[in-house]
Amino acid sequence: MRVQKPVLYLLAWLACMITSLAAWQSVALAATAPQGEDTFEAGESLDDATCLNCHDGKLPITVADEDDEERPLLAIEPKKYLKGIHGDMACIDCHKEIVDSKAQHEKSDAPKPSCITCHEDLWEAAREQGLTKEKARLGVIVQNIEAYKESFHAKRAPSRKLGVKAHCEDCHDSHFFNVPPRGTAKRTEWHMTVPAVCSEACHEDSLEEYMVSVHGKEAIENHNLKTAVCTDCHTTHDISKTTRDPFQLLVTKQCGSCHEEQFATYRDTYHGQINTLGYAYTAKCFDCHGSHEILRVDDPESTVHPDNRIETCAECHDGKDVNQATESFLSFGPHAHTHDYDRYPQMWIVGKFMHALLLFVFAFFWAHSLMWWYREYRDRKARKGQARIRTDEVLDEDGKQVHRFGLAWRLGHLFFALSVMILILTGMAVYYAYTAWAPVVIELLGGPEMAGLIHRISAAIMLGIFFTHLVVVSINIARKGKTFRWFGPDSLVPNWKDLKDAWGMFVWFVGKGPKPSFDRWTYWEKFDYWAVFWGMAIIGGSGMLLSFPDITAALLPGWAFNVVMLVHGEEAFLAAVFLFTVHFFNNHFRPDKLPPPDVVMFTGTQSLEEFRRDHRLQYDRLVETGQLDNYLVDAPSRPMTIGSKILGLTLITIGLVLLFVVAAGFFEG
Repeated sequence: MRVQKPVLYLLAWLACMITSLAAWQSVALAATAPQGEDTFEAGESLDDATCLNCHDGKLPITVADEDDEERPLLAIEPKKYLKGIHGDMACIDCHKEIVDSKAQHEKSDAPKPSCITCHEDLWEAAREQGLTKEKARLGVIVQNIEAYKESFHAKRAPSRKLGVKAHCEDCHDSHFFNVPPRGTAKRTEWHMTVPAVCSEACHEDSLEEYMVSVHGKEAIENHNLKTAVCTDCHTTHDISKTTRDPFQLLVTKQCGSCHEEQFATYRDTYHGQINTLGYAYTAKCFDCHGSHEILRVDDPESTVHPDNRIETCAECHDGKDVNQATESFLSFGPHAHTHDYDRYPQMWIVGKFMHALLLFVFAFFWAHSLMWWYREYRDRKARKGQARIRTDEVLDEDGKQVHRFGLAWRLGHLFFALSVMILILTGMAVYYAYTAWAPVVIELLGGPEMAGLIHRISAAIMLGIFFTHLVVVSINIARKGKTFRWFGPDSLVPNWKDLKDAWGMFVWFVGKGPKPSFDRWTYWEKFDYWAVFWGMAIIGGSGMLLSFPDITAALLPGWAFNVVMLVHGEEAFLAAVFLFTVHFFNNHFRPDKLPPPDVVMFTGTQSLEEFRRDHRLQYDRLVETGQLDNYLVDAPSRPMTIGSKILGLTLITIGLVLLFVVAAGFFEG
C-alpha cells in the first residue's frame, strides 16, 4: 500500500521533534542533575572532547567548592588553552585522579594535580635520561620551586586555598599560562599585567596605592613598559617578608637597577654604605620615598617634598637612638655629588680642591720616588753607587751607633702607626663598602657599630698621641727659650735650604749635578712630619664632626655633612696611599736601604756610616764641635735588632695589604 507524501512528511516532522525533545531533556538533566548522578554512559572515554562537554562554559553547571558553596564549573577556552604552555597535554595528564564522566567525579587514590610535584618529577626524569641541557628550562622551573618553598607565599595559611598564602595557581593560570620569550615586545606587555594578577585575589589595597604612584601612572596611564611593577621590587618566586633585612637590602638594589645615578650617589652616603655592607638599619630608598605610593619630589603629597621632609627624617631621627631631625636636614643632599655646581656648589668646590690636592701630591712624590730609584739603578749599573748599607752590622771599631730617637719618640711612632692602620682598615671598609672584601672585614669586626667603635677608639689614640707630642715639643721649645732657632738645623720648620735641597735632588736625578748633603732633617722627613698636622686638622676635624652628628646638625647646615663626608674619605685615601707608597719608599725601599726594613724608628739608633751618608752636614758639625761622642751609644742587642726587624716587616706587610685593598676599592668604584 503506498503511503501518501503528506503522511511521510508528517512522520518525518514528528521524528525530528521527538529527537530534539530528547536532546533538550539530556542537556537539562546535565545542568540540573543532583551531585553524583550520571550524565554520560559509563563506558564513555575520558578524552579532552569528553571533558569539554561540561567544561566548555556553555552549560550553566555549578559545583560545590571546598567550603560547600556553589560556584560555576571551571570553563576552559580550547583556543586559549592550546596557546598556553601546557597546550599539548591532555586533561588527564594532570587530573589523574579523575576516573569517570560523572557530574561530580568519583576520584581514585591518585594525588590531585600539583604543579610542584609534576615539574620536579619531569626534571628528575630529564636528569636520569641525560637530557638536562635539552630541557634546561625544566631546571629553571625547579629552581623557582625551591625559591618558592622558602618564600613568604609558601608560609602556612589554613584559611587560604591549599593551606598556603599563595600557590602556583594564584599567579599562573595552569590552563592558559604562557610566558612570551625574553626580549620580545609581547614579553614586556605580559610583564605589565603583573599588578592586576597580584591584586586580583590578595593585594587590592597595595594596587590602589600603586595606581596613584609615579610608577603606577607610568604603567597604567602612559603604558610605559620600562616602569616598575610588583615583581621588579618583590621578585617573582623568592618573595620574602617585607620586614626582613634580606628583602629590604634586595629591594634597595632593585631600585638601583633602574635609578642608577641616584643609587650611585646614595651609595656614597653613610646610609648607603651601611646598606651596601649588608645591614638594613640605616635609611633605604623606601624609607624616604615610600613603597607603593611613591610620588615625585615636587608633588606636595610626596614624603620627600620640602614641606614633608623633616617629618620623614624624623621617622628615624626621632631623638631616641639618633639626633632629632631639625631644619638643617632640609639642606642635606641624600644624593649630592661633585659634578653639578648649580645643585651642589659646596660639593663641587671642595671636590675640585681635593682632586687637585691628590693630583699634586701623588704626581710630585711618585715622580720623586721613581726618578730616585732610576738614578740609583743607573749608578749601580755603572758601578758608581756606594755599597749597600746593612743596618744589622756595626761598622765602627768601638761598636757604637748614633742615637737618633728617644724611647718616647719610638713608642709614639709605633702606636701612632698601629692606630692609623686600624683607622684605614675600619674606615676604608665603609668607604669602599661595595667591594667584596669590605663586608668580610666588617663582619669579622662584629658589624658596622662595633667597627665604628673600634674606629673611634683608634682615632682617640691617634689624636691623643698627636696632642701629647705637641705639648712635649712646646715644653721643650719653651725651656730653650731664645736659644731655640726656629729655622736652625735642629728645627723641623721648613727653610730655604729644604727648597734648594729638593731642587738639587731633581738636578741629581737627571745627572746634572751632585747629590745634596743633608742636615739633621731632610726635606722629605719634614714633609712627613708636617703632613701629620694637615691630616689631624682635616681627617681629625671632619671625624669629630661626624662622631657628634647631633651637635654638628645643631650648629651647621645639612650640606656640611655632605662636605665633611667627602673631605674625610678623600683625605683618608690620600693619607693611606701616601704612607704605603712614598713613605715606605723613602724609609724602606730606597735602593740604599735594601733589604727592608730600616729599623732606626724601632731601635732609635743608626750606624755611624749610614748616619754620615744620610746626614753629612750634621755629622760634620758634630765632628767639628767635638760633640759626636755625646750622640754615640751602644749598638742594640741582637735580640733587639731581630725583634725590630720582625716588627718592621710585619708593619710593612700590613701596610702593603692595606694599600692593595684600597687600590682595589678605588679601581672597582
